[in-house]
Amino acid sequence: TLYTYPENFRAYKVLIAAQFSGAQVKIADDFVFGETNKSEAFLKKFPLGKVPAFETNDGKCITESNAIAYYVANDQLRGKTELERAEIVQWFGFADSEILPASCGWVFPLLGIMPYNKQTVEHAKDDVKKTLTALNSHLLTRTYLVGERLTLADISVAMTLLHLYQYILEPNLRKPYQNVNRWFQTVIYQPESMAVIGAFKLAEKTLEYDPKKFAETQGKSSKKEKKEKESKKEPKESKKEAAEELDPAEAALAAEVFMSCNLIGGMYQRLDKMRKGAFASACLFGTDNDSTISGIWVWRGQELAFTLCPDWQVDYESYSWTKLDPSKPETAQLVEQYFSWTGADKEGRAFNQGKIFK
Repeated sequence: TLYTYPENFRAYKVLIAAQFSGAQVKIADDFVFGETNKSEAFLKKFPLGKVPAFETNDGKCITESNAIAYYVANDQLRGKTELERAEIVQWFGFADSEILPASCGWVFPLLGIMPYNKQTVEHAKDDVKKTLTALNSHLLTRTYLVGERLTLADISVAMTLLHLYQYILEPNLRKPYQNVNRWFQTVIYQPESMAVIGAFKLAEKTLEYDPKKFAETQGKSSKKEKKEKESKKEPKESKKEAAEELDPAEAALAAEVFMSCNLIGGMYQRLDKMRKGAFASACLFGTDNDSTISGIWVWRGQELAFTLCPDWQVDYESYSWTKLDPSKPETAQLVEQYFSWTGADKEGRAFNQGKIFK
């Protein structure tokens, strides 16, 4: 049984793999996102409350869409050799680490899922173009990403690109990436893919920013969500030499934890040049529809390092930063918590996952 909500591109990976392999996958009829995955029964099986989630006929539980897709796939989709299987895993990482943060950084503000910041969106556009250029080069002499036949690599990467082709890549924008376009359409117009996602329509015009969409999202926030947003404005942690607090309140708008984690990953990606002189640990607490993000940054000096270079200033103004006293005992406790990825936030939400910048 697959637990998911409608039009979840991650679940599409699983369902398409099942179409190719012939595996029988039942979608839970009574699943309600934000309710079912917070229930005691669900959390007993899937402690993090993440979806898609999968339960086998004999009661074994699997999370993470790539893992579930691998389970329901056949040998052809999984790769015929050790090298092919390794390359497929490589493309899983490419989709999640390179494509997804950039895609979310461009698409989500236009859908009103997260606040619109022109600089952030522009950098996301650059990241998308770099990623598509690399993919286009790889596909110059290849029909598929791995081997001579379609594999899980193609399914995973194509589904991760789905929102870009649906909302962003109008004809002029996708023109430079003819190899990617050919490959993408080859994947999504397979009968097995169409059985899941239907007759997919490529974007005719790039989605435009509409501030009303974000306002509507804000207007639908419950009192609890508002309280969560306010709680994120409070300082949380520090570290010796230069310890600053990261408090991205806007992350509350990302309903799923993967969306919130993509905000962290996108920022890390854009600050790549800082890696030699900085260290950070960002933690996400809670579950889907009920999460917060906070983290510690460390570098030499006593002031914010982001002001030293224009390239580093893309994201930092969207967040609240507080310099804390490393001599205080409570600071040491917070440092231990955030560096060891344990504990809970101020509202009692348990640690879910973290990302390290180094």
